Amino acid sequence: MSLSCFHLVLPIIIFTSIAHAKIVHKKIEYKEGSTTLEGVLVFDDAKTGARPGVLIAHNWMGISDETERKADMIAELGYIAFAADLYGKGVRPKDSSEAGKFAGGLKADRKTLRARMNAGLNELKDSKLVNKDKLAAIGYCFGGTSAIELARSGAEIQGVVSFHGGLDSPAPRDGKNIKAKILALHGADDPFEKAEDLLAFESEMRTNKVDWQLIKYGGAVHSFTEKAAGNDNSKGAAYNERADRRSVHDMKEFFSEIF
Repeated sequence: MSLSCFHLVLPIIIFTSIAHAKIVHKKIEYKEGSTTLEGVLVFDDAKTGARPGVLIAHNWMGISDETERKADMIAELGYIAFAADLYGKGVRPKDSSEAGKFAGGLKADRKTLRARMNAGLNELKDSKLVNKDKLAAIGYCFGGTSAIELARSGAEIQGVVSFHGGLDSPAPRDGKNIKAKILALHGADDPFEKAEDLLAFESEMRTNKVDWQLIKYGGAVHSFTEKAAGNDNSKGAAYNERADRRSVHDMKEFFSEIF
């Protein structure tokens, strides 16, 4: 075959391979106590065999298109993603005021928050697609707090990644339950995170000898991974393309280590 002919064939082969890949979304109804929840299992159906599972905790707006885009990213990396529902089936805030009440209620009730996260983790583990020895949880904003609370519950997972999550430490002794490695990705200029909360988080991690990292991105404020937040840092929450890109890179490196 001549070189020119080879160039004609190669793109067709690549195109055919890509055409068979499909990111699948499956809604799954499950329970936490008497509360009915509805999460979304997301995976690439072109891949075979059991794969690491990643639980995703949504931000304060509940499961949304943004949450499912994050799940797509995880699935495209070759993992099985499950977007956990922390509010209840059909319960979605209509605005930030309502979101604050929903998220605030669960942050004030960490026992229920941990139970909701563990219910989601159990659904992820129940999937035949998942390698149950390779599990992680990630979360965004309120979801970042939720992912860390899952670790504090003593969950048998390999790692947790918090993206611009609240890092307060209301029960420092619970750090002794953490079995997972912790990666906290933080906007260095986030005005919503108090300095004392950051210090309390670091103290909890050190005191309980957790394998942890805290990475701060210069010039980034809260919600730096969310394009819907706009780009005005003066509002305290804004998208930052550089911090977003670097945080995804740091998550990938972390997953390479724990999996």
